[in-house]
Amino acid sequence: MWDTVLDGEQRICVACRTPVRSYEYRFYPPESDMFERCVGLVWCSGCRIYSGNMVYVPRKRVLVDALAALPGEQRERLVRSEVKLIDFLDRRTRENGG
Repeated sequence: MWDTVLDGEQRICVACRTPVRSYEYRFYPPESDMFERCVGLVWCSGCRIYSGNMVYVPRKRVLVDALAALPGEQRERLVRSEVKLIDFLDRRTRENGG
């Protein structure tokens, strides 16, 4: 069982005290009735544990697309594998000082 606690405004992993990271992305195109059903990922970089779920994100809320600058093939490869996607996002966060 993976436990997190709130530390100020951020969640941290109980086991290793590492900040928990998260990312949400749209899975369905805007014209779909399912557009508001998105993929939500949360993970601990220290323990290498993650969780993924379908989450509700209102249609009007704009999500940051962390993969926007990538070539189509690389983007598709990352979206097909949660583990690869999380590794990419984690590396990017560390490179940006986060």
